[in-house]
Amino acid sequence: MEIWQFFVVFAVGALAGFMNVLAGGGSILTLPMLIFLGLPPAVANGTNRLAVVVQSIFAVAGFRSKGVSDFKSSLILSCPALLGGLIGAQLAVAVSDQVFKKALAIIMIFILGFILWDPIRKKHDTIHHKEDTSHLSTSRRIAIMFFLFFAGIYGGFVQAGVGFLIIMALNIIGGLNLVKTNSHKVFIVGINALFSLLVFVFHNKIYWIIGLVLAAGNGLGGWIGSHFAVSKGERFIRVVLTFVSLPW
Repeated sequence: MEIWQFFVVFAVGALAGFMNVLAGGGSILTLPMLIFLGLPPAVANGTNRLAVVVQSIFAVAGFRSKGVSDFKSSLILSCPALLGGLIGAQLAVAVSDQVFKKALAIIMIFILGFILWDPIRKKHDTIHHKEDTSHLSTSRRIAIMFFLFFAGIYGGFVQAGVGFLIIMALNIIGGLNLVKTNSHKVFIVGINALFSLLVFVFHNKIYWIIGLVLAAGNGLGGWIGSHFAVSKGERFIRVVLTFVSLPW
């Protein structure tokens, strides 16, 4: 790689990290970029996890520094996503690059359709938002855990767009406000990405040099995004969700 390409990777990573914390879909930028730079699809998929893990660490730290964190609840919510992530990552390394490229193309279309449908934005005005999950019925909690398990499988297979699924689980099903939702989301995504990353490392599917540069960008974007989420509040997050949801 040439020097200028490292700057591009860092800049795209920073933008992706910011997007991932406030809304989701940052991997829609980073995965195609890594493949365009010549990484095999499976290696690009694994390398992207390294960046997401670092981004999540900085984002969680950012929320905590602003007094918005509930590690116990986040850890409980992460358990089904962790198990799903291991399953999804095993599927990702088992398929051929050709199959993964086709799957990625279908997934990109799915994400575009989800963005155009945008159930998150449509539900904002109809949900009475809460600060925690203590108000939820047992059946709704079970529904959230099942949803997070399947979201974890998806996130383990390909990271792109998993943040939207987690927001759906916590914001729409759980009724949490978007600031609290995102504080849990970055933790859940981080746990999912970490255990998925271990699978990719085991199968030698990481390009460490590019991954570390991308991770630095994602980490910066995640830190900035977490501070914006708390300081600007739910209204700002809605604006970012709307911006990300525009059919570019």
